[in-house]
Amino acid sequence: MISVINHAFSAFHFCLHKNLSNMQNLTRIIVSISLVTLAIACGSGSNNGAGVAEQTPTDQTALSTDQTGGNETAANTENPSYDPKRGEGKWTTENVKADSPLDNAIAASGEKVAGVKCFSCHKATDEKLVGPGWKGVTTRRKPEWIMNFITNPDPMIDKDPEVQAQLELCLVRMPNQGLEDKDARDILEFMRKNDMSK
Repeated sequence: MISVINHAFSAFHFCLHKNLSNMQNLTRIIVSISLVTLAIACGSGSNNGAGVAEQTPTDQTALSTDQTGGNETAANTENPSYDPKRGEGKWTTENVKADSPLDNAIAASGEKVAGVKCFSCHKATDEKLVGPGWKGVTTRRKPEWIMNFITNPDPMIDKDPEVQAQLELCLVRMPNQGLEDKDARDILEFMRKNDMSK
């Protein structure tokens, strides 16, 4: 970020000292300010403690990977305590029940939450936006894996080889949205409904 700010000031001083036309000066100043604003808004690749996830080449990507957990041998060799089928977090097969009939009211609530927290980066289709599309995610991933990922993506991004590979495609690390447990479960129910529709 310091290099972006230095670049902005350099461009500003260049404009002042070179007697360029007012339009050229204005254009360079606007571009410089835009770069500084963009760097600040994106967090410039560092976690400033304000809950903004580090912008590195690993992202939310994981929601579109294989439910089998991919290459378990590689995952378990690199991260012996990491379970690629469950992910990392408090959610297990005991506390996530997604085998019951679909609850349309909960799914509708989940769609509303996703509209606020998720759909700026994801589509309900299989089309990639910033992150991967959601279509088919509940057939590729177990419910506890999805719940662990959407409530606390950072450890899974750091440990799951398939998530890391997906991040290389999406290029943006999924930020932790600070979802409440109920909101996360509602989103899972919406994902289930989304995958049931044709």
